Amino acid sequence: MALGPSTSSAKIKPGQSTGNYGIAFALVTSLFFLWGLANSLNGSLIKQFQIALDLNRFQAGIVDFAFYLGYFFMALPAGYVMRRFGYKRGILLGLLLYGGGAFLFYPAADARVYSFFLFALFTMACGIAFLETAANLYVTVLGDPEKSEWRLNFSQSFNGISIILGPIIGALFIFSDTEYTPEMLTAMAPAQAEAIRVQEALSVQTPYLVVGLIIAFVTILFAITKMPEVGAEEEQAAGKMSILGVLRHRHLALGTIAQFVNVGAQATLWGYFVDLKLDFSRNDHWAVATWYMNAINTLTGGSSANLSPTQIAGFHASFALVLLMLGRFVGTALMTRMKPNRVLALFSMGAVAMVAMAMLTGGLTAVIALSFTYFFQSIMFPTIFALATKNLGAESKIASSLVIMSIVGGALMPLVAGALFAYGPIYALIVPLVCFAYIVYYAMQGSRVRVADLYSPNVPPEIVP
Repeated sequence: MALGPSTSSAKIKPGQSTGNYGIAFALVTSLFFLWGLANSLNGSLIKQFQIALDLNRFQAGIVDFAFYLGYFFMALPAGYVMRRFGYKRGILLGLLLYGGGAFLFYPAADARVYSFFLFALFTMACGIAFLETAANLYVTVLGDPEKSEWRLNFSQSFNGISIILGPIIGALFIFSDTEYTPEMLTAMAPAQAEAIRVQEALSVQTPYLVVGLIIAFVTILFAITKMPEVGAEEEQAAGKMSILGVLRHRHLALGTIAQFVNVGAQATLWGYFVDLKLDFSRNDHWAVATWYMNAINTLTGGSSANLSPTQIAGFHASFALVLLMLGRFVGTALMTRMKPNRVLALFSMGAVAMVAMAMLTGGLTAVIALSFTYFFQSIMFPTIFALATKNLGAESKIASSLVIMSIVGGALMPLVAGALFAYGPIYALIVPLVCFAYIVYYAMQGSRVRVADLYSPNVPPEIVP
């Protein structure tokens, strides 16, 4: 991986700001860890809000909708802010919004108003939209363009580490030791049920307060660090750009759709993993748990026998996410020997196979199959992003905004899956099955760059990579 200044004239030009590329790369990579944590906590919130705020599964699923809606509204503004003020200021604004949203969870828990929680989530998502728009693209241009996919997958591997922590935090600090069902709460005295709901709501305060403090610290680090500004001269030469003009690139347009369905499939599986796992193994969840019970014992000090089924499922989700992290490292290694689009095709085919297996079987086999979808999902987001924004030169920031904007698929697809879930988990899995099948097509055909598309009034030929 090249972390030093690239010799490519399309990426580094005289007059651009210089800086320590190693420090810049390390700091930007830390952002992947931070937004992965926020994403992975959403599944815990969905389950918790059903109890704390007396919501049904569809109402609680609006958590994902509010979160991903922030991406839809803020991705394009993030791109324009970066074009006008540079990567660093875009990242700083994103960190301020992210941290502010995390701190809002404290008063939201006291108020126990669902709309307040959703506003806090939306604010966090707006900040993360800035971070993802900036960081994903910055990593691809901060070095040798021939290694952009490899570099982005490497950074995304640290995103996988934080995603593992989300379900563990949920199991240890958010989910209670007792599994409360709507029927149990209805049977209780009103005062007792209300006290339980209050306690369940307050359980989210400490985790998000800690997240907010970490974000504040990282914001200070970015503020005092000099960051290289890459590609400024290309943008000045290109002048004004239009969204439709940028979308003339076939690999970008199809890649935006691929990212839409990719995030939709991931949000469906991640958001519903606890419910799917409980449903597939409800009659014998301890038997399903045996193959990872030793690890749970280690994490809980030998107290796993006292954990509720939801906590067990939360820990299981974290182990499934270990597979996601491993998949990113395996995929990154494969990209040193295979073309990135071929690795993407291989992994997306694997995801199709795992979802199909879960639909056709049940019990332990289905749970294991769903777990392995995480392995195959691992490289999809960074690889699709890098393929969709490849060779776009001055148009890269707007292209990056469009790809990040497509993350709104994570808000819409789970709603479709939620409606299908009422008929059974098998029907809900139709959504990720179709999504992964499209990604197979994009990897094999849609990601090919047509050189003729690279020349336009927006991008003079002399600055096309």
